[in-house]
Amino acid sequence: MTHKPQIGAMRLASYNLRKCRGTDGARAPARILDVINGIEADFVALQEADMRLGARPAALPARLIESHTDFTPLPVAASPVSLGWHGNAILVRKGTQVETTHRIDLPGLEPRGAVAVDLAGLRIVGVHLGLLRSSRQKQLHAIRAYLGKLDDRPTVILGDFNEWSRTLGLDPLRDAFDVIAPGRSFHAARPIAALDRIAVPKALTLRDAGVVETALSRQASDHLPIWADLAGITAGTSAPDRK
Repeated sequence: MTHKPQIGAMRLASYNLRKCRGTDGARAPARILDVINGIEADFVALQEADMRLGARPAALPARLIESHTDFTPLPVAASPVSLGWHGNAILVRKGTQVETTHRIDLPGLEPRGAVAVDLAGLRIVGVHLGLLRSSRQKQLHAIRAYLGKLDDRPTVILGDFNEWSRTLGLDPLRDAFDVIAPGRSFHAARPIAALDRIAVPKALTLRDAGVVETALSRQASDHLPIWADLAGITAGTSAPDRK
């Protein structure tokens, strides 16, 4: 059964999982999923969803996502044992109408990539940008160039931008996006930096945004999840009831 599109607010979230290793040193995928379930998002961009070496096996197993959540991971992996592409994955609510997915190669000193999904009336791009600002700017230019070859539906870019400055480093997005830092998301045990961001296109309206800081999220990863409620989106899912 397919959910009907909803016109109005939709919640997007982003979460760097640190390969499901928490601040207590334990690797606990089910704990990560408990945090994700608590966000009540419609779409979730994940970073570090796979292990780093070898064939990059999934740190967050797809079978656990299936059994513990109402989400489905999109088929963005290049390896049969991975959940994502360069550790980036996107979760959508079960029954969501998906048109197509994208893998975007990114330049830089270390291997990086972005993932994207086209929905009815919306495109979501999940990113984990490089550690050097020069690499991050090249990567953002590459993402903009890739998007320029696609149709002009509203596009949201979100993820771990790895940018410590509140004002510098994101020039490649400024002409078409409002780059939102919902709050300090790193380090989860003592948040001092707003590394995780959401780039909202001018065509959409930001209703609210925040950082999920709970006892559980402070322990589950070294990043706290971020979320944003955006208005004016028509996409192939229905939002969960929120109190």
